[in-house]
Amino acid sequence: MTGQTTQGRDPLGSFCFYLHLAMLALIVLGWLLPGRGFLIFYLFFIPAVVLHWKLNNDACILNNLENWLRYRSWRAPERNPEEGAWLRTLIKSRTGVALSPRAMDLVIYGAMALFWVLAWVNFGVFQEA
Repeated sequence: MTGQTTQGRDPLGSFCFYLHLAMLALIVLGWLLPGRGFLIFYLFFIPAVVLHWKLNNDACILNNLENWLRYRSWRAPERNPEEGAWLRTLIKSRTGVALSPRAMDLVIYGAMALFWVLAWVNFGVFQEA
């Protein structure tokens, strides 16, 4: 589990963690940005992220790349507890709440749908202005 604990991440683990945080910030806050060009990107980006998770067995390619760099294996869920569960492990480590994979899917996909709809609303508002 080298590089996987929040208390003592190695440089690769820290880089991947903060890259995940940046992507999370983009997903959560991107719909708020007023630029028409960015909103068009965002409206394609959100479904692309969901599609990529579904085509990659509910895992993020960032975890796969970390696995490859660390273990020379695309998949390593037995050694990388964050593979396919980055946000779930973050929530558990910060709050102590251990959501089931099913509950986490409901939260994640519900939030993604909400942000996507909000981006459409924002896009429509800026179209009229």
